[in-house]
Amino acid sequence: MHLIADHLDIWTAAPVTKANGGRGRVSAANRSPYGIKKLRELILELAVRGMLVEQNPNDEPASVLLERIAKEKGRLTKEGKIKKQPPLPEINEEERPFELPEGWRFVRLGELTTRIGSGSTPRGGKSAYEEKGIPFLRSQNIWNHGLELEEVVYISDDTHQKMSNTVVEPNDILLNITGASLGRCTVYPEGIGEANVSQHVSIIRPTDSGTRFYLHLCILSPYTQSLVWDRQVGMAREGLSKKVLELFELPIPPLAEQHRIVAKVDELMALCDRLEQQQADSSAAHQTLVETLLATLATAADHQEFAEAWHRIAGHFDTLFTTEESIDQLKQTILQLAVQGKLVPQDPNDELASVLLEKIAKEKARLIKEGKIKKETPLTKITGEEEPFHLPKGWAFTRFENIVNITSGVTKGRKLAGRKVVSVPYLRVANVQRGFLELDLMKEIEIPKEELEKFTVLERDLLITEGGDWDKVGRTAIWRGELSLVAHQNHVFKARLIFEEQNELWLEKYLNSFIAREYFANSSKQTTNLASINKTQLRGCIVPIPPLAEQHRIVAKVDELMALCDQLKATLTQSQQQSEKLIDVMFQQLLVA
Repeated sequence: MHLIADHLDIWTAAPVTKANGGRGRVSAANRSPYGIKKLRELILELAVRGMLVEQNPNDEPASVLLERIAKEKGRLTKEGKIKKQPPLPEINEEERPFELPEGWRFVRLGELTTRIGSGSTPRGGKSAYEEKGIPFLRSQNIWNHGLELEEVVYISDDTHQKMSNTVVEPNDILLNITGASLGRCTVYPEGIGEANVSQHVSIIRPTDSGTRFYLHLCILSPYTQSLVWDRQVGMAREGLSKKVLELFELPIPPLAEQHRIVAKVDELMALCDRLEQQQADSSAAHQTLVETLLATLATAADHQEFAEAWHRIAGHFDTLFTTEESIDQLKQTILQLAVQGKLVPQDPNDELASVLLEKIAKEKARLIKEGKIKKETPLTKITGEEEPFHLPKGWAFTRFENIVNITSGVTKGRKLAGRKVVSVPYLRVANVQRGFLELDLMKEIEIPKEELEKFTVLERDLLITEGGDWDKVGRTAIWRGELSLVAHQNHVFKARLIFEEQNELWLEKYLNSFIAREYFANSSKQTTNLASINKTQLRGCIVPIPPLAEQHRIVAKVDELMALCDQLKATLTQSQQQSEKLIDVMFQQLLVA
């Protein structure tokens, strides 16, 4: 225990990870430092190996407890209260993974219980659910720290009576036996009343209720959890059966020691809760500091103010930006400043943006006249109220439609019988991320030969997502010719430059900035958790255009600062990996200490 206490700084300094519902009082929705997560696991593993509390030679050995349990099961069988259980095979030497202290025994779970069995689905499925009645517990209600009843459903008393073989009793252990929550378990408390369980939850009923809390923590230990995950049954390893569960070999201490172990585990889990809360408070304070300092950058009036604010925080990067979230916030702040003209100084000698826009308009008119691009219905002029921010001198606002040719992609599932087709790779929403493409899982689609040119993506084309999660609409990336031939699906817009000298990198950065993202979010058609934009909304997006020379300077500066952010993130990742390795080594060393 001294090794745990002496190295609390290491356990708490490890990176944050999603909580896995480990034993304790912290909500499963919380985020937990990796070190504290491993500390919880270590406490449970030490507990079931007899290394957490001292043994007392005066304790009644586990063998006496087991005799008493066997006798009680015999009585209940004789009285017809439980079915006679077939004898379980003896535990051989190979099934004992570690040495146990004096007075302990490895025992099959089935020998400790009067019942192991899953619930069932009421006749009619979800249609049998009622607004009130008997609680019907499903896997989402079962958590290691207790029951979560916010989303509990109910069944009628009549259905409850018909499902009498799935009724839960106080002191039962409820174990999730299928799906992603496999292995989560809790003790059903007294005072809630009757309930039933679904087929995804197993009822484990200890013969001696005094063993329930130790059995609960034993099931949650890394040792037993490895059994849970390794012994799933079925072709797809979809869950645990009664036959598998009752054969689990569990380390059982004397009953008095079980109680001491449970008390010590509760004490140490409470310590973990406090450490986790301290970590959360520290993270919240750090986040507030980061947001405050980034706000000083974001509100800079011009390049000079930005340079001064940047200089103030640059010397503290290693202490300020210590999480992936804070580094991502820094990236977005840099992008926001860039697209507002606050990142690099303006040069009065630069050719004005209005001159560039005139060249683009002239070239677009020529392409329309020659029939190379389609003439669209003109959009309204930009009003002062629409302008998202005040422009620097030499800049201009324009609608996206005025500087690119926007086209939709190929639709899947069309009837192409009798037409000559070619099969080509195509880009889907999943391939288009913010500022880059993911091309590992490319699919192919059949396109009529005469339409191939229409849907082909060329180097320097901008690819913009039409829909998805509300915060992912309008994701933009540039095609850089990664494949010789590729098309795009109708859920990915293609925007092709009009004028050779245009800077697609500038447009990509603006469309991925918070300002453009806010436009897409506000303009999009939204349903539950999903959103989409149409071609007209994309055409109407207001884009700031700096002088062309300044565009190149901005892009270069953004790339320079983004590289710095990526370096910070790489250093952070390396540090996290080293912390995790150190904790994993300590975990193993403490088990053999």
